[in-house]
Amino acid sequence: QVLVDESGGGLVQAGGSLRLSCAVSGRTFSSYAMGWFRQAPGKEREFVASISRSGRNTPYAVSVAGRFTISRDNAKNIVYLRMNSLKPEDTAVYYCATGRSAYSGGHYSEYDYWGQGTQVTVSS
Repeated sequence: QVLVDESGGGLVQAGGSLRLSCAVSGRTFSSYAMGWFRQAPGKEREFVASISRSGRNTPYAVSVAGRFTISRDNAKNIVYLRMNSLKPEDTAVYYCATGRSAYSGGHYSEYDYWGQGTQVTVSS
């Protein structure tokens, strides 16, 4: 059984920072890409960032590029999302997902196992 568990969400003021973590078990973590998505109230789930199994490829959504950084620790089976310069429009539930292959892009169909999500709220 593959388990995906996000943590690190919370309430932060605009301009602040948060680091999300996502722990994965039940799968050979280092063999697969990982991704972060988010869903704001009344909106569809959208791609935030992904990271290839090696960590060398890290595409980002335009809305977060330059502010967010995705990274992974294959020894600990954890992927991180460092979020800086947060804006109120970053408010959403953030989901972590495991890729179906070594490299996964921005479409949700490229991911198979999902966590329950962690709430990030940015106040103005």
